This record gives sequence, C-alpha cells and structure tokens, in this order.
Amino acid sequence: MSLPLVVGVDGSDGSLLAVDWAADEAARHDIPLRLVYASRWERYEAGVPSEGRERPSERVMAEHIVGSAAERAEKRCPDVKVTTDILPDDAVYALLREGDNAHAVVTGSRGRGELAGLLLGSVGLAVAGKAHCPVIVVRGDRTGPAGGHERILLGAADPATTSEAVRFAFEEAEARACSLDVVRAWRRPRHEADSGPERAEGARTYEGVASALLDTLIGDAVAAHPTVGVRSVTAEGPAHRILVDRSAGADLVVVGAGHRGGHVGLQLGRVAHTLLHHARCPVAIVPQTV
Repeated sequence: MSLPLVVGVDGSDGSLLAVDWAADEAARHDIPLRLVYASRWERYEAGVPSEGRERPSERVMAEHIVGSAAERAEKRCPDVKVTTDILPDDAVYALLREGDNAHAVVTGSRGRGELAGLLLGSVGLAVAGKAHCPVIVVRGDRTGPAGGHERILLGAADPATTSEAVRFAFEEAEARACSLDVVRAWRRPRHEADSGPERAEGARTYEGVASALLDTLIGDAVAAHPTVGVRSVTAEGPAHRILVDRSAGADLVVVGAGHRGGHVGLQLGRVAHTLLHHARCPVAIVPQTV
C-alpha cells in the first residue's frame, strides 16, 4: 500500500496553496492524500464537559477547516483518494509523527495566526529540520507552485548529505516529465590571487573538481532515469545565493540534509535555511538516511 502525502492544514492562505500543490503531487505519483489539522484544544476540551449538545467551537472550526480542504483537493484532483484527521496535539509534533509513515510532509510557508512579517512560519521550519521523510514547504509566486516552469532545481552538495535528494529530484522530474538542473557551487580560497594567470588557473582547477564531483553524484541516477533531461551546472559563488536566484525559474528546488552524531533531528545548514526563507518556488528538504 502506497504511503500517503501528508499536508498540515489550518485554514490559512498558505495551507490552501499547500493543499493545491499536494493534490497535484499526489495525482502525479498516484498516492493518497492525507489532510491533518492539529490543535491542543482538542486535548484540553476532551476533559471539559460541554454545555448542552453543542460541540466545542474549536472542534467545529477544525471540522470546517479539514472539510473545506478536502473538498478543495477532491475538486482539483477527483481521482486522488483524500482522507482527513483532527489530531489533539501541537502541530509540529503531530506532523513529525505523521511523517514517520508518509511519502512526504507538505506545509505552507506561514500558518494561521503567525506574524505577517515572518519569512517562514515556525511550524514549517521545525518540521523541515526534524522530519525523517522529505518535507516540502510550498512558497514562492503562483508560477512555481503551479508547475509553470517545467524545471526542477537540485542543489548538489556532498554525497554524505545529498544522495537521497538526488533520488528524490530525479523521481520528481520523471513524474512531471520535466527537465532537471543540477547545480554545484564552488569557491576559491580567499588567499589566492584575485587576477592574472594564477587566478584563471585556480578557477579551472576548482571548477574541474566541482564538475567531477557532480558527475559522480548523479551518474547512477542518470542511468536509472534515461527519460529525464539533465543539465549539470557548476557556478562560482555562495551556494545559497546561487540557488535562490535560480529558484525563480524552477517549479521545485531540492536539497539534502544530514544527521550529525549527538544532535536531535537534521542539521539544516545555511543553504537550506536560506532557501526555506527566500526561495521563489516550493522547497523540498530531503533527509539522508543513516
């Protein structure tokens, strides 16, 4: 039985955009869609007798939120099986538990009640940093989430944290029948010459190393997915800036994240953090299995 695509819903505009994106994604992969609303009010109100036969207001609101989200998803993708649930827990912990048996977890960029000035809501950031399955934060303008660019962007870092992200990105590109740009950033050490033949020679050396690593990283995936059109790119500069700039022309940007001994959850580096806050399209954080 296929694992579901789990979406955290709360009635906000961001979560509705996430529902739309996830419905399309579930249809592409032919997997079920599970919409969950989490609130600690459910836990608190369970021990408080209600007056008369009226249901608690929070419960009514929760049922309306998940019901409206399900109706929206079913109308958008009628062939996708949609289920819903209302969970009596903190949203982050509920989504992390759901992620243990999910194809991926999807969230909006900012939830209901969070400050409008936030670049990324606390729920999306916390889930992306701790989940054991891929987490997609749906953000950016309407073109990216709608798939209008027909291009996936993969940030290629070290093999120790990127091999699962490579697999995920190739599968996404194959399911969408779109192209895949794989980008590896490189930088020269600061002490090297800023001009002249030495600079040019050093640049060729570092670019060659980046290109060789990139070929090694995606070689098996290219062979396994021959229908995916791949463009390998090496670029000089900070990886986080390069990927944010290129995200404007992508439908999804994919990066990996790894576990470190002695730490709970994933270690989201500067690249992942920057993309989660500033990318112009949805961002997939793919954990490296250990």
